Amino acid sequence: MCEQGSVRKLGDTIPMKVTEFLCPGDAVTGLRAQDKARLLNELCNRAAATLKLDATHLSAEILKREELGSTAMGGGVAIPHARVEHLAKPFGILARLRKPIDFDAIDDQPVDLVFLLLLPTSVPAEQLSALATVARRLRDPSTVRELRRVADNASLYGAFVRGLQ
Repeated sequence: MCEQGSVRKLGDTIPMKVTEFLCPGDAVTGLRAQDKARLLNELCNRAAATLKLDATHLSAEILKREELGSTAMGGGVAIPHARVEHLAKPFGILARLRKPIDFDAIDDQPVDLVFLLLLPTSVPAEQLSALATVARRLRDPSTVRELRRVADNASLYGAFVRGLQ
């Protein structure tokens, strides 16, 4: 169940549920990308279409964050993220690439699992909660193995949210 319509009160300290910012339709398997920049642009285009925001602006914010340092966390996983104006709440897209790509990872390993996370410019605690939730999930070896094993988009979403509700 996707809870994208739910609203959190300012100052709410309850950890965010993944289903508050990731919907089943935003999990994609078999995504093709020739390089990091094209992948990030593709993911931002998808996010922009869903959020009714400017894709160029989203891409610029994500690429600006990547210039500060790669968001690849090792083990073939990356969490590109940025704060975005006019965004009411966190939004995510989970993608498994058909073929791993270079992402300037700290361990020099190519990336095949990517979670694009867009965060509102307000409510810093909510931003940290969403990012921490995704990072914890993608640090879990059994979750990562399952994400790489599943066959379709629905199963990718299910593997990511399983046990988190």
